[in-house]
Amino acid sequence: MRPIDLSAATWRRSSYSNTNGGECVEVADGYTDLVPVRDSKAPTKPALTVSTASWLPFIQALKAEVL
Repeated sequence: MRPIDLSAATWRRSSYSNTNGGECVEVADGYTDLVPVRDSKAPTKPALTVSTASWLPFIQALKAEVL
């Protein structure tokens, strides 16, 4: 499997992240069948890529825990 080129990615921060420099997760939209995820405090480190099929249930479970 080849690495995904994320050099042109537009990252957005989770709406649950705070502005105090704490735990901030960013994701990039626009990639077919995958969701790139990175730590905003370490933007030069490699990002994780998660399949869309795995990402959606993960987000649903998180929302269920938060609400």
